[in-house]
Amino acid sequence: MSAAETELRGVAGLLAERRVELTAYLVGQFGERIPELPKDPTLVELLDGSSGANLENLAHLLRGHMPISEVQAPAAAVEYARRLAQRGTPPSALLRAYRLGQQLILRWAYDEIARRVADPALALQTTQLLTETSFEYVDAVSEDVIVAYQDERERWLANRSAVQRETVDALLRGERLDLTATEATLGYRLRQHHLGLVLWTTGAEAGLAESERLLTRLGQRVGAGGHALFVPRDRDTAWGWLPIGRSAEIDLDVVAEVLAEAADGIRVAVGVPEAGEPGFRTTHLAAAAAHQVALLGQQGAPVVSYADPTIRAAALLANDLDATRRMVARTLGELAADTEPAARMRETLLAFVEDRESYVATAARLHLHKNTVKYRVDRAIEARGKPLGEERLDLELALVACRWLGPEVLRG
Repeated sequence: MSAAETELRGVAGLLAERRVELTAYLVGQFGERIPELPKDPTLVELLDGSSGANLENLAHLLRGHMPISEVQAPAAAVEYARRLAQRGTPPSALLRAYRLGQQLILRWAYDEIARRVADPALALQTTQLLTETSFEYVDAVSEDVIVAYQDERERWLANRSAVQRETVDALLRGERLDLTATEATLGYRLRQHHLGLVLWTTGAEAGLAESERLLTRLGQRVGAGGHALFVPRDRDTAWGWLPIGRSAEIDLDVVAEVLAEAADGIRVAVGVPEAGEPGFRTTHLAAAAAHQVALLGQQGAPVVSYADPTIRAAALLANDLDATRRMVARTLGELAADTEPAARMRETLLAFVEDRESYVATAARLHLHKNTVKYRVDRAIEARGKPLGEERLDLELALVACRWLGPEVLRG
């Protein structure tokens, strides 16, 4: 045995003697410097057990009582990692705790070596051996706890998602459930105003995890009165509910801003705010209808809202596409062609009708010259083959159907 190993065993013995004191110090530092770690007494007690067990194992390793190949994470450390996974604490917080713990224990040990070892060369050898061994220990143990975290997180999410999906489906079917028990299962209050959303991904960069983060950020921006509810439906689609307290309004510009900051490929269909348990269902049905319109029309808009009256009309028209196709063909004539020029004329004509046949207002809305608007409107009426006032309601519905349902109702 080398002199450095002998000195290191002396430090390990001191570490074992002062384990309780050092554990309390580490736990205190973790609480102050890693805000993501839970602060409730149960988790703090588990963190204390994990830290103490790790110090005890490290002391055994430094004394030569076990080879590094046999080092495994203590049971207390594995249990703490699993609890963090259940709480949704990011794994980066767990890894940071190991790095911070190693830093603090090394600092303490270096001071002890400087105090105990008079020979500078021997002190250097001892600190080098200590540093190398501590890194080997933390590397082995942190790998174990991260594996335990990931396994537990997957199991927990699968079980939680299954229970949540069953409960949500029962609510949407209108079944009578115990509200208190249902709220506990969902982790979400039903006796408030809700905003239903459907989130889905269309690109490789985004996934369900990014959709969930987006929903959380959106809740923070709109001042949600609690945790949002996120329920995955398949690998690309999820249903969401935002608690908006007693408010009955939502700023869609905020939704668009938050979406612009997220990964490419995420889209959102938004319902309208509704109250209570019945509102939980109603706002979701509205979001689902807007989602259906977006999928049928293959529109590129990142946000579609059921609050838009044209979306509501398109959702109704989508329920019977055959009838809608016939109505579009009969009402629009040649204007129902699936071509770029026809699309421009339809867009202009719909804005013109919505703006009470004002060329000035339509030009301002579409950022066109008034004469361009008049030219397109005249061309659209000519392509339609009927005066503007004839079958006026059918005309508006047909234009709305073409705008949102696109190729599904146009003539190729």
